[in-house]
Amino acid sequence: MQTVLLTGFEPFDQERVNPSWEAVRQLEGVKLGDDVQIVARRLPCAFSTAGEVLSQLIAELRPAMVIATGLGPGRSDLSIERVAININDARIPDNLGEQPIDTPVVAGGPAAYFSTLPIKAVVKALSEAGIAASVSQTAGTFVCNQVFYRLQHVLAGNGVRSGFIHVPYLPEQVAASGQACMPLVTLVEGLKVAVKAAWCTQVDVVQTGGQVS
Repeated sequence: MQTVLLTGFEPFDQERVNPSWEAVRQLEGVKLGDDVQIVARRLPCAFSTAGEVLSQLIAELRPAMVIATGLGPGRSDLSIERVAININDARIPDNLGEQPIDTPVVAGGPAAYFSTLPIKAVVKALSEAGIAASVSQTAGTFVCNQVFYRLQHVLAGNGVRSGFIHVPYLPEQVAASGQACMPLVTLVEGLKVAVKAAWCTQVDVVQTGGQVS
């Protein structure tokens, strides 16, 4: 049985839940075919441990594909990330109280890594399923970007496709503020559609996904 590793994060910044993990954990054991299933795991929201936990999971599970997910505050859709950059620049402390500023994710590593997922095919599949989605040009500079960069660094050149998806808040998290959100049932279905599209698509589609500014 082949494995697709799907990760979400623990809550951070005084939140009680993290939508990425709440959605991801519901996909544990879901089969994408007769010989492939999703394995869901939660990552710590901490610069010093998240990447190491992810590396250990990859070594242990030897997945055929890896998709990490995280909360993107203020985002209104499933944001399929294009690029991870080699910088930590934390606006707030992580869950261990660390707040690195202008430090590299990997000392001496490349300036950036691109996702190796068929990101535009994933957006197309989500749009056809009626779920809001877009290509995102930035994964930020917090732990999400760090995990995305470390993921691509660990898997560089070995043929295992990987990438990152940001998800919005849940409605109950932003009831008072009115910020963008997405119901959990939609997040779960959206991630399922995204993973299946990524798994089944070998060559990405050619369609616009860029931004003017």
